[in-house]
Amino acid sequence: MTGMSINEMLGQSGLLTLLGMCVVFGFIIILIACMKLLQVIVHAFKLDREKPEQTNGTGAAPVSNNDGAVVAAIAAAIKTKEGK
Repeated sequence: MTGMSINEMLGQSGLLTLLGMCVVFGFIIILIACMKLLQVIVHAFKLDREKPEQTNGTGAAPVSNNDGAVVAAIAAAIKTKEGK
């Protein structure tokens, strides 16, 4: 019989386990390095700054079209409720 002994199989499985762990650990290191590089690039081009919102002159937050529709729906619901 030309099979592997238990010691040889355990040695090979241990080596394969270590190799797999090194591959995963290496990938995590590369991923962290890419994220750090992306952080540096975003910071260099000042893409991490929020643009100041324009106000409507009263100092309140601007009202968009969707917010106006919500306000109108709430006002209609209140008027309907008061009418009953």
